[in-house]
Amino acid sequence: MTEHLAVDGGTLAYEVTGSGPLIVLAHGMGDSRAAYRAVAPQLAAAGYRVAAVDLRGCGESDADWPQWSRTAIAGDLTALIRHLGGGPAVLVGHSISGGAATIAAAREPGLISAVVELAPFTRKQSVRLADLRVRRFRRGMARLLGAGVFGSRSLWRSYLDLAYPGVRPADWDERIARIDALLREPGRMKALRGMGRTTPADAGAHLAGVRCPVLVVMGTQDPDWADPHAEGAAIVDALPPGLGHLKMIEGAGHYPHGQFPDRVVALVLAFLRADAARA
Repeated sequence: MTEHLAVDGGTLAYEVTGSGPLIVLAHGMGDSRAAYRAVAPQLAAAGYRVAAVDLRGCGESDADWPQWSRTAIAGDLTALIRHLGGGPAVLVGHSISGGAATIAAAREPGLISAVVELAPFTRKQSVRLADLRVRRFRRGMARLLGAGVFGSRSLWRSYLDLAYPGVRPADWDERIARIDALLREPGRMKALRGMGRTTPADAGAHLAGVRCPVLVVMGTQDPDWADPHAEGAAIVDALPPGLGHLKMIEGAGHYPHGQFPDRVVALVLAFLRADAARA
């Protein structure tokens, strides 16, 4: 059941399933909370209260917002945690929301017990000449830039074709049709373009201030980086020693939770059990 929360700048849509410790699931740009449709039920069955949220501008949340930064998204996520009882919560963020989760954890350590970052943009990005020799990366970057510059739904769909290499969900056609329909709604493409123009430098500035355990999950075939492992390792290295853990999923692209939800859930639950054992 969709619920709504008014925050500074607009209203967020979310839904909650299960009972137990709180896990908040935040998706990437151009998407909706349906990105976690195969993950949320498994986490709820494992004994968690799972809140999946539509980011500002996305899904069923309001379309028009004054800003799209990771810092702004982090404020939305911590507002939701407070609204749902104050946590402490596990915060799961994909892509742009991975960076937002980093900021939230650093700024509100009392609200967040652990962070899971799925294919996150959490550091200032740079492109080397050698990166452009990687065809997967070169094609992905061109389609992402085109979708952002021209506001093109067809280029965004073309990017998603690369971002889900190999294994795809059984409802792939229905899923793509739904994403396309959402982006046709007034203001939704503006949100995607606004998020695409933001820099993850604000998240990178907070990595050293995180005080909770962090799991970074990357796909080996992610088109957003020439070397996904190196990107994940750099995030872990920027965290305080001992807090970060990197796991790679062979064959996954930019949406490991969409291609391999069972594997992602297994990694998350193992990470949380290990954290509980350490505590």
